Amino acid sequence: MGERQAFAADVGRVLDLVIHSLYTHREIFLRELISNASDACDKLRYESLSRPELLGERPDFEIRIVADKDKGTLTIADDGIGMTPDEMAANLGTVARSGTAQFLETLSGDAKADSQLIGKFGVGFYAAFMVADEVAVFSKKAGVDSTWVWRSDGRTGFTLDETDAHVERGTAVVLKLKDDAKEFLEAGRIKDLIRTYSDHVAFPIRLGEPGEAPGAQTGEPEQINTASALWRRPKSEITDEQYTEFYHHSAHAFDPPLTRLHFSVEGVLTYTGLLFVPSMAPFDLYDPHRRHGVKLYVRRVFITDHLDDLLPRYLRFVSGVVDSDDLQLNVSRETLQKNAIVAKMRQGLVKRVLDELERIAKLPTEEGSPDYLAFWEAFGAVLKEGMYEDGANRERLTKLARFRSTHGDGWTSLEDYAARMKPGQDAILTISGDNVEALKGSPQLEQAKAKGVEVLLLTDAIDDFWLPVSDGFDGKPFKSLTRDAVDLSQIEGGTTDEAEAPVDDPTLDRLLARMKLTLQDAVKDVRRSKRLTESAVCLVADEGGFDLRFERFLKQHKQLDALAGRILEVNPTHPLIRAMAEAPDHEAERVEELARLLLDQARVVEGEPLPDPGAFSRRMGRLLQASLQPSGTAP
Repeated sequence: MGERQAFAADVGRVLDLVIHSLYTHREIFLRELISNASDACDKLRYESLSRPELLGERPDFEIRIVADKDKGTLTIADDGIGMTPDEMAANLGTVARSGTAQFLETLSGDAKADSQLIGKFGVGFYAAFMVADEVAVFSKKAGVDSTWVWRSDGRTGFTLDETDAHVERGTAVVLKLKDDAKEFLEAGRIKDLIRTYSDHVAFPIRLGEPGEAPGAQTGEPEQINTASALWRRPKSEITDEQYTEFYHHSAHAFDPPLTRLHFSVEGVLTYTGLLFVPSMAPFDLYDPHRRHGVKLYVRRVFITDHLDDLLPRYLRFVSGVVDSDDLQLNVSRETLQKNAIVAKMRQGLVKRVLDELERIAKLPTEEGSPDYLAFWEAFGAVLKEGMYEDGANRERLTKLARFRSTHGDGWTSLEDYAARMKPGQDAILTISGDNVEALKGSPQLEQAKAKGVEVLLLTDAIDDFWLPVSDGFDGKPFKSLTRDAVDLSQIEGGTTDEAEAPVDDPTLDRLLARMKLTLQDAVKDVRRSKRLTESAVCLVADEGGFDLRFERFLKQHKQLDALAGRILEVNPTHPLIRAMAEAPDHEAERVEELARLLLDQARVVEGEPLPDPGAFSRRMGRLLQASLQPSGTAP
């Protein structure tokens, strides 16, 4: 018996959730283990194209189910690629799925609520512990002589040993079933589950009597599934339930798909596709290593599930199958990169996905219809990446985009925004920040609010990338309110205080000059503002520079050494500014103190770090102390 090894740190908590929170859904363990077996067969079938010796004396593939009522065990075995000891330790001793840390941070401790999170995370192999007190995995790597066994009770870690048990090739998962899970030893129950969840698996699934070796069968095993490639069957022969279970199988997901695309293409290229758009975002959606979930087949033979060129990264939430008749069966994964056939298929796949999203976006919101706004909530920030990366489809993606705005609490399209634009408005106004509520209180919005002009509230980091490369919408450019040159004076409607501030104001001009001298290099300039109606000051970027949030992003990621100088805009009608402008010369020091305090205040509102928080605190303390002095008493 090998030394018992501890699970990776995250596994214990995931297993506890799987075992206890998914109790009512535990029949899916069989689907998950059959899916893993199918993947293993697919991988070996591909490898055997260039190394036929890996198949040995078993050229065919099958998945075997063995129920042993005497021993209380259920075995799921395959003729697939198998695993080495290192692969067993890596794949079975850790949660080999991106996003684990975020998943664990989201757990609430409420079993019922937490069980819903599994739909985003997936459980795969670990579903076995929902029904088993102990799991043994026997595996022999194709082309290798030794067989190894991994054993665990799902709580105290695992052991890994070489074994004399005979496994000709592939993997056999042996479950010692719990007392309350013996229903899964009944042939009728097993057949129902296979036909419900795994009928589409392209390899025969056979149910037979137990043999001597793990996963071996005796007698005449019965094939349970149809073993036909679902994507090659006519749509009229496939039920919604079969489509959904294929999605669960191919994507290793638990949520119902938002929509599906089943199509055949004939002409210059011939290929078949079955693609799914999920209804829930997986936890690893923003993991830099995440790929799309579309598998490439050639004439029903699995080739790869790691072909990045098949879909752009901004569609990485799409899963399914593409089966080509034009590629060579013995094509290498390296050859597929930048392949002309793959590039042509990519164009067609992107067009079909965007066509489907456009169709859904036009549907009325009603029960039973795909909810486009729910989709945008989950995947909008990812789809926006295409507005930056994919110039050919940028216009289509821009029309699909939805935004928060000052018009209301819901989402709006650019088409609806354009219909609400004010007379004299020649640009789509935007402001970017970390969250919607903070943006609604931003001082840069004040003039727009006063004139009743709608502003898009942008909170996704990708917004700062696609906006500079965008050509606008419907002939209207995008313009950020945090830039220096924004002027809304030509827009009709609303009321502002602009008329109350005379253009020639010597006292204000002297104050602006004094503030500029006081603040020196801390700001690029100090100017009177047209955009402020309530706040005393705000910071804006120079028209030729980066937007404020984008510049902070670049500095945070070490792309800039320091932030560029800001322009401090001053509200000429604000009571504090008027008081500072009219202050006598002997209060010059106090005016300078207020100028520094106002700059720090503008930085805080903008979310920028204070260069000297201690100095800010002391100034604020002196100001508060002065406000408590008796009238006419010096502070």
